[in-house]
Amino acid sequence: MLNIFVCEDNAAQRRTIVQTIQNIVMVEELDMQLVLDAEDPYTLLEKVKTSQNTGIYFLDIDLNSSMNGMKLAQQIRLFDPRGFIIFITAHSELSYMTFQYRVEAMDFVLKDNPAEAEVKIKECLLNALERYTLQTNKTHKVYTIEIGGRKISIEHDDIFFFETSSNIHKVILHAKDRQIEFTSTLKELTSTLDGNFVRCHRSFLINKNNIKEIDSKNRIIYFTNGENCLMSTRMMKDL
Repeated sequence: MLNIFVCEDNAAQRRTIVQTIQNIVMVEELDMQLVLDAEDPYTLLEKVKTSQNTGIYFLDIDLNSSMNGMKLAQQIRLFDPRGFIIFITAHSELSYMTFQYRVEAMDFVLKDNPAEAEVKIKECLLNALERYTLQTNKTHKVYTIEIGGRKISIEHDDIFFFETSSNIHKVILHAKDRQIEFTSTLKELTSTLDGNFVRCHRSFLINKNNIKEIDSKNRIIYFTNGENCLMSTRMMKDL
């Protein structure tokens, strides 16, 4: 999942940008979420420091602060080198500054024409998701789920386990930052995923790389995120 951040010191303009982004994410069913909109660049930067997901950053250049949008982008790059930075500004003549600050901006969106800005923001969100998916597929193994026309890609490293749902023909994926119920079976998943995923119980398929501890006496597997699942006696030896 991609995290979206907005930094704009003008409250009215910030509300407009946020509303536009939220509408596009909802209508297009994009696998991303708005994490923070702020007027203060330092507030946004503190949030970026603790974020574990790749971000999309919509930044105004003139923030009426000791840190302008370009300097903020420089700092963001230290914590999120793969992030997508888009400047939203009324000053198109400042685009050359991206080379001076070496922030590799994805695009510039001009505030002067709201209708055009909305189209541009949509293009940026779609392009960022496409690039992120390509990058992730090249560097990490990814499991992709399709739900109602929406594609959700999750890196194998972020998956803890799958469990059989109480709803027929459904399973629940337990991942780093969410749980997702979708149509499948553990048998289908076992044949699709690599050898890091093993069946430890008739109701659970686990990622052995994310095991923190195994309690053999009580047949419980503990994962690095604090969750746990059962382990059957029959499958204990192979595990």
